[in-house]
Amino acid sequence: MIKLNSLTFLDKKKNKEKISMITCYDFSFAQIINETDIDCILIGDSGSMLMHGLPNTVHADTPMMASMIAAVSRGAPKKFIVGDLPFLSYRKSLTTNMNNVEVLMKAGSEALKLEGAIGNLKLVNHLVHSGVPIMGHLGLTPQSVHTLGGHKVQGKEKEAQIQILDQAKKLEDAGCFSLVLECVPSVLAAKITEALHIPVIGIGAGPDVDGQVLVLQDLLGFNDGFKPKFLKKYFNANQIFKGAFNDYHKEVVSKAFPTAKESYE
Repeated sequence: MIKLNSLTFLDKKKNKEKISMITCYDFSFAQIINETDIDCILIGDSGSMLMHGLPNTVHADTPMMASMIAAVSRGAPKKFIVGDLPFLSYRKSLTTNMNNVEVLMKAGSEALKLEGAIGNLKLVNHLVHSGVPIMGHLGLTPQSVHTLGGHKVQGKEKEAQIQILDQAKKLEDAGCFSLVLECVPSVLAAKITEALHIPVIGIGAGPDVDGQVLVLQDLLGFNDGFKPKFLKKYFNANQIFKGAFNDYHKEVVSKAFPTAKESYE
């Protein structure tokens, strides 16, 4: 399997080949994904919630992201690695922004993702011309959870749809090689996908985009209580893992483990 990059992403769209993307935050899962057919790994700032138990992605910072990116890039050298720029790390002075970008790229990212278009277009252009492939992100942008009033579907009203489409075109013009659309109506996602030359990766954006991304823990069913409409669970990790842990506990207390087979003579 040929490893993707920011240019072959474009080839995928031209050839009408769907792109599969999954989040990952640690070395162990990265090793497994490395030996699969998955096209691309996103080290998302959602790792602040899933790996560190924080309430939202606002709490992610550059050192946290760099640590996760480094671990995943070591575990999955065959995969195209995209890292998230965390909250406010790209909304300060150009020097500070570029320092944060440098840290994440040197940690192992081969591209970076940032949320929103307004206020970011000049930086996107500067980064692209500095050799950093940039993936945009529109629709539900979790770093803006406090201004959005929570995790809600975006682009329901006509005015909002026009704005999101306009921002998507501007991100493409600024140099983004792809775009994530999160939690928007399928009709809007299809319209944006058709309007752009760059690939559109959806999460809760329907079937007509160029690819899909899901959070690893979500698709594996880690959280029984998390059931957004866009999510399909491909495994029941919560129940299966608990069963394995309980079996281990029972064998320890009953002295069934370890046996001579698991002991050194």
